[in-house]
Amino acid sequence: MRPLLRRLRAAVGPGVVTGAADDDPSGIATYSIVGAQLGTSLLWTSLVTWPLMAAVQMMCARIGMVTGRGLMAGLRRKFPRPVLLVAAALLLAANTINVGADLSGMADAAELLTGLNSHLWVVVFGVGIAVATIRLRYRALADVLKWLALVLFAYVVTAIHIGPDWPAVLRDAVVPRLPRGHAAWAMLVAILGTTISPYLFFWQAAQEVEEERARGRTTLAARRGATLDEIRLRKFDVGIGSFFSNLVMFFIILTTALTLHLHGITDPSTSAEVARALRPLAGRFATLLYTAGLIGTGLLAIPTLAGSAAYAFAEVFGWREGMDHHFRGAPAFYMVVALSLSVGVAMDFANLNAVRTLYWSAVINGLLAPFLLVGILMLATDRTLMAGQPSSLLGRAVVAVTAVVMFAAAGAMLVL
Repeated sequence: MRPLLRRLRAAVGPGVVTGAADDDPSGIATYSIVGAQLGTSLLWTSLVTWPLMAAVQMMCARIGMVTGRGLMAGLRRKFPRPVLLVAAALLLAANTINVGADLSGMADAAELLTGLNSHLWVVVFGVGIAVATIRLRYRALADVLKWLALVLFAYVVTAIHIGPDWPAVLRDAVVPRLPRGHAAWAMLVAILGTTISPYLFFWQAAQEVEEERARGRTTLAARRGATLDEIRLRKFDVGIGSFFSNLVMFFIILTTALTLHLHGITDPSTSAEVARALRPLAGRFATLLYTAGLIGTGLLAIPTLAGSAAYAFAEVFGWREGMDHHFRGAPAFYMVVALSLSVGVAMDFANLNAVRTLYWSAVINGLLAPFLLVGILMLATDRTLMAGQPSSLLGRAVVAVTAVVMFAAAGAMLVL
């Protein structure tokens, strides 16, 4: 029994952290808006997106494991540097907007809990996350992020606490209903964008390289290739992480559908407003869980947002990168992290609508992601680049379908 538990513990790694980071404040806000405006009509998306997310995440993991490099380093073999620089800049811009919106969402929740001004909390969270990301080495940071993933259970408990009509809920979960109108299609694009987010592609591949380095494989030659056992363990890890992510998505939509939507509250403007609206409808306990979950998920997700952009730029320019380096060992890498967090903090003082900013950042990700998926497919099918270990035919088919679905959803939103 103990060897099995040790094996399971060893298997839980980048896949679980990446899956949990997907339910960041941006995701929580998007799912809350979906539930508030459309009720349970899009619950089915939590089931449909699970295999899509898992296939994409595993393909990125496999690229990192087999090539021994991050995702952008692999794309350098396929595309000219100016193209990749534009992609990295867009990733940094989208991630920084997300960081700013996430910090504002966390600060709103903290103000609701403590009564202290949200601007103060934005600075506290921004500085604290920057210091932790720069000072903690990879293994310590990864362990912290794994434990933070547990905070997502707050949303499962909240929905169960409300007491839904399970037969009706299950019907909406398994019987898809296509969106009607531009707003509903935009919701679908936002769901896809926040579930299959570009920053997770880069973070997953980069963490595979970090894992290899943590095991002492410090050279590219030592990191090349992966054993079948390593790939199987990562599939388990990714499967658990993506399932957990979509389970939480399901319960957030359900919570706001059963409370805000049923009582006509369909346009929340801040995370604090969502939490306040829950109090008279679902009780103080549900409000506490919602706000605590919002803060915890921000602490988990923001390092992945800032870090993924830093990995992308480092791989484009050939900078030394990685969280096992101290600041002096990889200054440019950490400056990108600091820049993203600094701009994110400054955004809060512009008094942007936190929930709407989070929502539209998810829509932008939904428009960008399918183009990146095409590049990822090109890498995953290259037998030379993948050292004779390309992604499986099934995995490539699912990722191709994911790209087509995201292109179609984005097209439908723009046309309608």
